[in-house]
Amino acid sequence: MFEKILLSGIIGAVVYFLLGWLAYGILFADKSTGEESMLFIFLGCLFYSFIFSYVFCKLAQISSFKTGFNAGLIIGILFSLCWYFFMNSELNVRDLIEEIILGGIMSAVLGGVVALVNGKIG
Repeated sequence: MFEKILLSGIIGAVVYFLLGWLAYGILFADKSTGEESMLFIFLGCLFYSFIFSYVFCKLAQISSFKTGFNAGLIIGILFSLCWYFFMNSELNVRDLIEEIILGGIMSAVLGGVVALVNGKIG
């Protein structure tokens, strides 16, 4: 069980990091300051992915891409809303709709990949 969580968490983190690079590094590069720490960004991706891996493996038994995608979409939207409101209490970060869409889609793909890996390891 531990190996499944570890492997799906690491693979999910790489996928989520690459999605973030695509979204924030290429598509919305104008929003970057250029001073971001790639190490801390990857660690954030890793621990976010471990949350999905643990919940899908131990608590919800989600093991297909479709169910992981759906669960990831809901979790991503809720987390994006939470993060947006916390950050906007002090800063003006991104537009709410953009944050929800990016967070939801990226978390949905992350959830699908984590669930797929969990299902394949089985």
